[in-house]
Amino acid sequence: MSNDTKTKINAEVKAVSKTLDINQIKQYLPHRYPMLLVDRVLTWESGKSITAIKNVTANEEFFNGHFPHKPVMPGVLMIEALAQTAALLSFLTMGQKPDDNSVVYFIGIDGARFKRPVEPGDQLKMEVEILRNARGIWKYKATGSVDGQLALEAELMCTMRTINEPSPAAGQ
Repeated sequence: MSNDTKTKINAEVKAVSKTLDINQIKQYLPHRYPMLLVDRVLTWESGKSITAIKNVTANEEFFNGHFPHKPVMPGVLMIEALAQTAALLSFLTMGQKPDDNSVVYFIGIDGARFKRPVEPGDQLKMEVEILRNARGIWKYKATGSVDGQLALEAELMCTMRTINEPSPAAGQ
């Protein structure tokens, strides 16, 4: 078997095996506990879509106050989980990992609708599809479901920017 054939097969294997565990996810997202809201990527296709999960446990810090008598995952955190999933898809599509000089800004949410509560013990399955990427603005269609039931949906917009290094203060 030639080296070209081996390289082609390796590329095809990588294309098929498109899952990410939590350690791989941390290479693409700067978030850490308690704000890292993606536990595993089940599948992704560059330039198209991604499917990931968030295992919602009773130990989540936000359940202490939202709501003690009937714990429900806050809608803003469900949207954030979708946005993190979208950011993963963008970085994977570009074939790059973020560095300390880059940041992904969440710049818009359209048509957000919440269809069912997400509670401790649920597994939130997040599906994100790229609608377009133009002039540095990424737009996605995103849904979250639990046990096949739609929990939320929204269109999200993000952009990536380079952060300028802060200049040293005068006199230091």
